[in-house]
Amino acid sequence: MHPTITAIQDVVAKGDETAIAPLLADQVKFMPPTYFATWTGRDAVAAVLGHVGNVFTDFKYRRIMGDGNDWALEFECKVGDLNAVGVDLITLGEDGLIETFEVAMRPYKSVGALRDAMNKRVMADPAFLKHKTALS
Repeated sequence: MHPTITAIQDVVAKGDETAIAPLLADQVKFMPPTYFATWTGRDAVAAVLGHVGNVFTDFKYRRIMGDGNDWALEFECKVGDLNAVGVDLITLGEDGLIETFEVAMRPYKSVGALRDAMNKRVMADPAFLKHKTALS
């Protein structure tokens, strides 16, 4: 398994953006499950993923599929008291850093709860708000 994929499994659930950032390319693109938009840039994406790691509980990866630069990491977690499952679709660059990170998740009710919890967290975080302009 690629060392970046091994590392992301260890840090994503911890919600520590300083541990996530070194795994991301400078112009990484992140597509969340909560709305159809893209966050771009290492600092902004690390901030988003840091908050997600603090919203999810009982997070664990169930299956890892992939090879080379393309990976799918299936996960399960809770958002509040709701169960959720999803998949992180990750593309690595030639340097081994994450270039794209797309998340698909279900059920709809859990995605809505994630959106609400994330909005509450990030709108109260001055450090995060500086990245809001990174949304494209």
